[in-house]
Amino acid sequence: MLITNVSVMDVERGVTDRANVLVREGVIEAVGSDVDGPDPFDGNGGLLLPGLIDCHVHVAFPRAEPLPRSARVLEAVSVLSGLLARGVTTVRDAWGADAGFRHALREGWITGPDLLVSLRQLSPTGGLGDWWAADAGREDRIADPSLPDSVFDGPDEARAAVRRMVRAGADWIKLGASGALASIREGRSVEPTDAELHAVVDEAGRCGRDVMAHAHTTRSAAAAARAGARSIEHGVFLDEAAVTAMRESGCWYVPTLAPADGDPDLRRAHRRSLDLARAAGVPIAAGSDLAPRPHVDLTTELRLLSEAGLGPAGAVRAATSEAARLLRLNDRGRIEPGLRADLLLLHGAEVDVTDLAGRVRAVWQQGRLVTG
Repeated sequence: MLITNVSVMDVERGVTDRANVLVREGVIEAVGSDVDGPDPFDGNGGLLLPGLIDCHVHVAFPRAEPLPRSARVLEAVSVLSGLLARGVTTVRDAWGADAGFRHALREGWITGPDLLVSLRQLSPTGGLGDWWAADAGREDRIADPSLPDSVFDGPDEARAAVRRMVRAGADWIKLGASGALASIREGRSVEPTDAELHAVVDEAGRCGRDVMAHAHTTRSAAAAARAGARSIEHGVFLDEAAVTAMRESGCWYVPTLAPADGDPDLRRAHRRSLDLARAAGVPIAAGSDLAPRPHVDLTTELRLLSEAGLGPAGAVRAATSEAARLLRLNDRGRIEPGLRADLLLLHGAEVDVTDLAGRVRAVWQQGRLVTG
């Protein structure tokens, strides 16, 4: 296939060039103005981007209302197909999807982005991964052998929790380094000890996995970064000490601006955290935190990242080449020979993320046209 008449974005440099793109057997073979080949697809002067990568989704998280557990799985089928239709070709799930979703996608039983799973969020007793109700005690709304127990107390139990996730097929280890925003506001956020954090990261590394750490506060983000977490998720309340610890530890920041954008106080704090991270040189990757209803997706997050100072080119970079680096996916994230042909064609040649979803013309996943 030859995609012609497009402006190809070099996401690393933030510039576009008129070019053709030759795709063969799911891989980009050549890019250039003089490239020729069979099966032409006229891009009509549109903007060609790498397929988008969302580093923080929850495609199979339970709804707030009580429903049969099958509803969670069935809703995920629609969520996954909708993401792919909007140009999101790879996602990292941060809690809720088990390895069966990944298998179903690879087998072609359902359609959606490439899926990396973390299964559940690890936490100590009383932490974010420990569901508990005053009238019922501990409750588990997604109990399933494919989603093992994630609660631990002490370094040895933390290692065992990591091993349970790896045994069940986790690609990443998700760790609750702080509580949820509500528990922080109410003064009941339970956080792992430094010894527990180090045990989780060390055991994950022994198993060939990286750790993504949910952390809203300065203390939790800095502690997780110093322990060796690969990325800090959310980071609403960061300060100079936290971003310095992140930079010195080589830790990434996935800010997930969208869920908190409706609260003016949280929005201000979150934007300040992002400003500090950028000023400190912390690498930033995009994640939507796709969980609240109605679902928000990466196209919303990119608009917010752009408005928060990254600009449109920087926002696209955070969801393509930088996201691929965070996830250690060296085969995607740029439009270059030898990389996967995960591609997103937009109407119009302008690099503008104001309404990406409304501009989608075509999506290719490993060279196969899935939208358009």
